Amino acid sequence: QVQLAESGGGLVQAGGSLKLSCVVSGSILSFNAMGWYRQAPGKQRELVARVTNGGIIDYADSLKGRVTISRDTGKNTVYLQMSSLKPEDTAVYYCNGDRGPHLRSLWGQGTQVTVSS
Repeated sequence: QVQLAESGGGLVQAGGSLKLSCVVSGSILSFNAMGWYRQAPGKQRELVARVTNGGIIDYADSLKGRVTISRDTGKNTVYLQMSSLKPEDTAVYYCNGDRGPHLRSLWGQGTQVTVSS
């Protein structure tokens, strides 16, 4: 079973930066897309950024300009660089592997990001 493992979360002051990593135990190119989602307390999980197998990237409108998703296919790792962080960015950030419409997506265990004001 392929597993996704996030790291890089932590406590940061408002205006700071963090880089999250998601290491996949298999090939990231075996997924239709890899993405980052986040879930704040009491809120639904939402898309942060997503990159398809072909390299097409989507960002949540609210985060455009502050986050960058990238991948290293040799290391089977997907990254999320976040800057100008705000307290409202506080959430658990999850890595997602989209296997298409007929298979359930895979999720990592999440990494906590806390932004202090």
